[in-house]
Amino acid sequence: MSPSFYITTPLYYVNDRPHIGSAYTTLIADIIAMYHRMKGDDVYFLTGTDEHGQKVQQAAEKNGISPREHCDLYAARFRELWSYFNLSNDDFIRTTEERHVRVVQTVLRKLYDEGQIYKDTYDGWYSVADELFISEKDYQEGKYRDVRRISESNYYFRMSDYRERLIRHIQEHPDFIAPENRRNEILGFLKQPLKDLCISRPKERLSWGIELPFDDQYVTYVWFDALLNYITAPGYLQDAEKFDRYWPAVHLIGKDILTTHCVYWPAMLMAAGLPLPAKIFAHGWWTSEGQKMSKSLGNFIDLDTIREHCERVGKDMYRYFMAKEGPLQNDSDFSRERFYQTYNSDLANDFGNLVNRIFKLIGKFYEGKIPTPAKFSPDEEALKANAEQCRVKVFEYLQELNVNALTAEILRYVSSLNRYLEIKEPWKLAKNDTAAAGTVLYAALAGLRFSAALLYPLLPEKMREFFAMLNTGEAPGSVLEWDTLPAGVQLQEMIALFPRFDLSLLESSAQ
Repeated sequence: MSPSFYITTPLYYVNDRPHIGSAYTTLIADIIAMYHRMKGDDVYFLTGTDEHGQKVQQAAEKNGISPREHCDLYAARFRELWSYFNLSNDDFIRTTEERHVRVVQTVLRKLYDEGQIYKDTYDGWYSVADELFISEKDYQEGKYRDVRRISESNYYFRMSDYRERLIRHIQEHPDFIAPENRRNEILGFLKQPLKDLCISRPKERLSWGIELPFDDQYVTYVWFDALLNYITAPGYLQDAEKFDRYWPAVHLIGKDILTTHCVYWPAMLMAAGLPLPAKIFAHGWWTSEGQKMSKSLGNFIDLDTIREHCERVGKDMYRYFMAKEGPLQNDSDFSRERFYQTYNSDLANDFGNLVNRIFKLIGKFYEGKIPTPAKFSPDEEALKANAEQCRVKVFEYLQELNVNALTAEILRYVSSLNRYLEIKEPWKLAKNDTAAAGTVLYAALAGLRFSAALLYPLLPEKMREFFAMLNTGEAPGSVLEWDTLPAGVQLQEMIALFPRFDLSLLESSAQ
C-alpha cells in the first residue's frame, strides 16, 4: 500500500473575498500535494470555509440576507478561485455541513461528560471584531478592535490542564511547529500561564453557530468549531479506516493564526484522545510594492488583480512565482515588476529558450525525430548524474515543505542545460558530425523532459503542453528518470510556451 499523506489549509473565513494570502496558502498546499502524488503517495488534500460566528451574522444582517445565504455566496467565491486554478483538492469542507456539526457536538459531549468543560461567569472586555475575550492589559494597549465590556455566563474548556503536556510535545518533536521562529514564538507564549478557553456564546447574543449538545441556549465558539474540521473531513466518527489511513495531517497556515492552531487545536485533540498533527507550518505574510497591503493604498491584491496578472502571462506563472518567491520563512513582497521580470528570466529566457533551441535543431537536422544517441561523453554522464542529484534534493526539500528551495533547485538544472548547449554548440557540430550533434541534442532533450516532469506541480498547464509536443505518450508527472527518453519519436509542432512579456506595458498601464 502506498504511503499516505494528508495536507490541509486553514478554513477561510467567509467575511471577505479571496486574496493573495488565501491564494498563496492554497496554491502551495496544492503544489506540495502534487509532488507527493508524483512520489506515489496516497494523498488527501483538504481546504474549505469557516462559516460560523458573530462577524458572519452581523455581515448577513447588514446586507439583509440570512447567514446561510451569506455563507453560500462567499463559499462560492472560494470555490470559484480554486476551480480557476484547477486545484487538486480532494475535499472542500464547510463548517455548516451536517457531517461537521455531528463531529463538533460529539466531541463537546465527550469533553463535557468527562468534566473537561465547565460553566462560569465572565466579567470583562470582549472584542467583537476578533470574537475574543481579552485581558485588561490587552484592552489598555489597544490591541483589539470593537471592544466592549460584557458580563455573561459561558462554558469553558480546561485548556490550562494541557500546558505542560503541550510544551513537552513541542520540545520532543522539534518539527511539530515550523519554521523554527514560529516554534520559538509558541514556546515563548507557553511560558505564561495558559488560561481556560471560553467555548460558547449565548444565543441571545449570537445565534449563528453549532448548538451545544448539553445546553440549547448556547452555540459553540467559532474557533472550537472550526478547528475540528480537520478531523471531520478524513472521516472521524464516520469512516474509521479512512481516518486511520490519513490522520495525522500536515497543516499549512499563515502566521496570523499561529496561536489558535498551535495551542488551542492541539489541546483540544489531546483532550479528545487523538494524535496531534504531524506538522504545523506557519508561513509569513505578503506585502505589496514594498508596503503593507491596504485597499486605501490601492495595493491590495484580490481576486480581480490575480486574474489580471494571469491573463497576461498565464495561471501557471502565478503558481510558479508563489512557490519561488513566497513567504515561507519570513514575509515577502509582491511587486508587478519583479513578477514579470521573473517570468521573463526563468520561463521565457531559460526554459522557453531551451525548448526553442532543441526543437528547432531537431527539426532542422533530424526531420523532427528524437535522435538516437551514440556513446555518452563525461559531459552527458554529468548531466545524467546532476539530474539524479536534482531529483534527490527536490524531494528532500519537499519533506521540509521548502518549495522556495525546491523551485530554485529545478531552475538551476534548467540553466545547466542551457550552458551545456552553449559549450557543445550542436548547431555547429551538426554540419560535420550529425551523430555527435544527435547525442548532444538527445542529452539536452532528456534533461529538458526530466526538468519538465519536476516542474509539473509548479506549471501544470504548460508542462502538459510540453509533453504533448514531446509526443512520447508519457504523463507529465510520471517521468523521474533522465535516460528513458525514447529515440525516433516524431516531435509535434513546437509552440511558444512562454512568450516574452514586454515590460514597457507595465509603465503604460501604471499611467
